Amino acid sequence: MLQIGAVRTGFLLGISLILAAIIYFFAANWGGLDRIEKSILSAGLVLLFYGVSFALTKLRGMLGHHAFLSSSLLAGGCISFGAAVALLGQIYNSHADSYSLFLVWSIPALLLAWITRYNPFYMLTYFLIHLALWFYFFPSSVYVTHNEETLLLIGSIFVVLNLILLALTEMLRISSAPLKLANFVVLHISLLRLSNSFEFETYFVWTNILCLLAIGTGFYYFIHIRRNKTYLILNALALSAFAVFKFIELAFHYYSFAFFFYGLLFVALMLIANVRFFNYLKKLSDRPVQSEEQELTASGQPQKEQAGDIAGKIVSTIVTVIGVIIGSASLCGVVFLASGSVNPQYTLFGLSVLFIILMIFLPRLNAAVRYTILMVGYIVGMISLLGIDLPVLSALFLILSVAGWIRLDSSVERAFTYALLNINLSILLFQALPAVENKFALIVALHSVLNAAVYVSHLAIPQGSTRDQIRDSGLLFTLIFLFWLTFFDDVFPYSYALFNLIFFGLVSSLLFAFLRRHQARYAAIAAIFWFVFLAFKYYDLLWPLLHKSVTLALLGLITLSITYALARRTTTTDTHAGEYRNIWNKKTSLILLVITLQLGFLAYQTASSERLLMTGTSIKLEITPIDPRSMLQGDYVTLNYSISTVPEAFEEELDSYRSLSKIKVILSSDERGVHVFNRLYRSGETIGDNEIVVNGKTSGWRLIYYGIETFFVPEGTGLEVERNARFAYVRVSADGDAVLEKLTKQ
Repeated sequence: MLQIGAVRTGFLLGISLILAAIIYFFAANWGGLDRIEKSILSAGLVLLFYGVSFALTKLRGMLGHHAFLSSSLLAGGCISFGAAVALLGQIYNSHADSYSLFLVWSIPALLLAWITRYNPFYMLTYFLIHLALWFYFFPSSVYVTHNEETLLLIGSIFVVLNLILLALTEMLRISSAPLKLANFVVLHISLLRLSNSFEFETYFVWTNILCLLAIGTGFYYFIHIRRNKTYLILNALALSAFAVFKFIELAFHYYSFAFFFYGLLFVALMLIANVRFFNYLKKLSDRPVQSEEQELTASGQPQKEQAGDIAGKIVSTIVTVIGVIIGSASLCGVVFLASGSVNPQYTLFGLSVLFIILMIFLPRLNAAVRYTILMVGYIVGMISLLGIDLPVLSALFLILSVAGWIRLDSSVERAFTYALLNINLSILLFQALPAVENKFALIVALHSVLNAAVYVSHLAIPQGSTRDQIRDSGLLFTLIFLFWLTFFDDVFPYSYALFNLIFFGLVSSLLFAFLRRHQARYAAIAAIFWFVFLAFKYYDLLWPLLHKSVTLALLGLITLSITYALARRTTTTDTHAGEYRNIWNKKTSLILLVITLQLGFLAYQTASSERLLMTGTSIKLEITPIDPRSMLQGDYVTLNYSISTVPEAFEEELDSYRSLSKIKVILSSDERGVHVFNRLYRSGETIGDNEIVVNGKTSGWRLIYYGIETFFVPEGTGLEVERNARFAYVRVSADGDAVLEKLTKQ
């Protein structure tokens, strides 16, 4: 089974590389093709993905592998359609990362999700709809402001949308575990944002109650109705995040010695309550079970005693997280406010050493209490070391940290402590190393080497939890620091390219090595770093953008070829193939209809944009450009038009519109031949011969934007355009729609 996983991982890597190459190629805004040729090329690539996907279902050999590859290419075709829509926006200079791009993209993704019931389409649709909503309310290329009521409405839309989807996935109306997980996480993030008292000064009491109600309902539901440990843990994290954010808000409003003192008292009372709660659970678990039938419910699930054990672990997690964060902040606040003119760093350091030593030699103390105090000691100690700047004390603290790590039992606690050890080591290296050039890069490199040594050292340790912990932590932090190293500019000649090649080669080798050894967990870690590297290096690799697309395409083809050769040596059953083969065989006509609609949209959008450019009225506008970048569409310049700012005489009239309201503006030509703002259009009024009506939207801040605020340029030329462009030529249709044609100096 793991061999099948390795083959599928290889196929996904290859397809991901080819898709990245396509997006890079389009984002380069290559000048070697005209508008129509680019549009035909993008549509051809979409058709190629779908065509190969369909062709693979007709092959008789390796049914399971061909079926999986066919399904993956089908999803790749939908992704390439999104890239093609983005390219049309680039060609005709619509808004960068426009909400319409993601909305149009989400429609075929939604239809394919409904037709195929394939998880990648569910997830693609989910994220595209959220991106469409976000960029509708908060466009990337223009500044839009919303009042508190509008922001509350926007937040509520995200909450209601995710709540409905969560209910549908929970009732299995939509069968998708990844979608359910995404719903749950985004729901609580949205609720937490609504509870922000800084942003919602009027309604924050009600939004906080709503957030707590959702968390409480989650605990009740996932303990008593449908027991689920994963969602209980997520619910606990949601409660922890809520408590920490409320502490930050209260600290901001009521910053004082008394506040932080009561914060410490709150943590102490919480830990005492935690001890009593666990004692109560222990008494319940000590009660004898009368019969085997009473141990399980009719559905085969554990009875309430075992549910109580799970709830106890969740409570312990909440107490630990909240206690560590609030306890650390409160202790620092008390010491800093009480110290006056005396340096508080040494007081904090002494308290931290006391806490750590006590917890090391009190192993029988309640686990949550012990670990909370130990973590407070670690965090406060490292805060104090930043102000003391003595390598001797940092080395002493590092020794205590290692001793604490050895004395801990839980793998989670050890993992977190290992992360703190790396931070402690960083502080020591910064203090001990001389003032050399590229000191920060040197420290990151040392960390990667030391963590690699820790990972290798697990080979000399007998089997057990300690060996597993050393192996897991060493591998994870080796990859983290090596990845970090890929972001440094040249420390020595060609070091940037070298570090990137080393990291990419190492992660790729580890991925296939772990798959070959049937080590699924480590293969997953390597795969995550592989994809994260590809995402973060989107624009930062060694080659120019066009060369990068060619290189990635070649890597993708090589990866697919190697994986295909490996696939021929493995076998799959019809059980593995059935899920994917049915996507085409039973739904071919519907899938072909969706593909036809996609190609039809690309053709229609190209034709309508070309028609506007040929028949629209040409006007000249004054501009001030700046140079940002779009995720999918490459370099562009943001254009600030003189007509975007409304004269004072019309400000009161504009204020009557809500943000993002549609509006029509009348422009007139001045003595220079430049069209300027004349007035806001009123329904039914007569337009003069020297005037033209343009459609726009309000920003909520006495500004109007017209959908022509972005102009896409080849990579690296944005600054030149920013320096030289002063006027824009725009084509306006009879209906008032505008398309940006070109920029000029005069």
